[in-house]
Amino acid sequence: MRFLVRLVVNAVALWLTTLIVSGVSVTAFGDGGTTATVLTYLLVAFVFGLVNAVIGTLIRIVAFPIYILTLGLISFIVNAILLLIVAGISDAFGFGLEVESFGWGIVGAFVLAVFAWLIGLFVRPVLNRQRA
Repeated sequence: MRFLVRLVVNAVALWLTTLIVSGVSVTAFGDGGTTATVLTYLLVAFVFGLVNAVIGTLIRIVAFPIYILTLGLISFIVNAILLLIVAGISDAFGFGLEVESFGWGIVGAFVLAVFAWLIGLFVRPVLNRQRA
């Protein structure tokens, strides 16, 4: 249940990010109807979760001293790299996330993180009530 909620939260945050950040967009597969668009956002959110869990964790472990030296500011760069990796993976499938440049990747990763955090603030109490 938590996995599905986090997937939907990240998909909605990604959708809001594409509305605000002009350098980040998502191309739906197929005819581009509503169902195809929603499924594309969910798929991209799933891929982002996998990349963040596997590659992001490795990068954070290896770059831990740099995190300390920069007081965590390197996380903007790491998140932008992860967003660009997801864009590359989805580009290989012919649909999905598109990021115009590394600069847009930094802005997009920041906005995505803020939206995911804000949405999580509203969803977390509901999940905690279900667990009790």
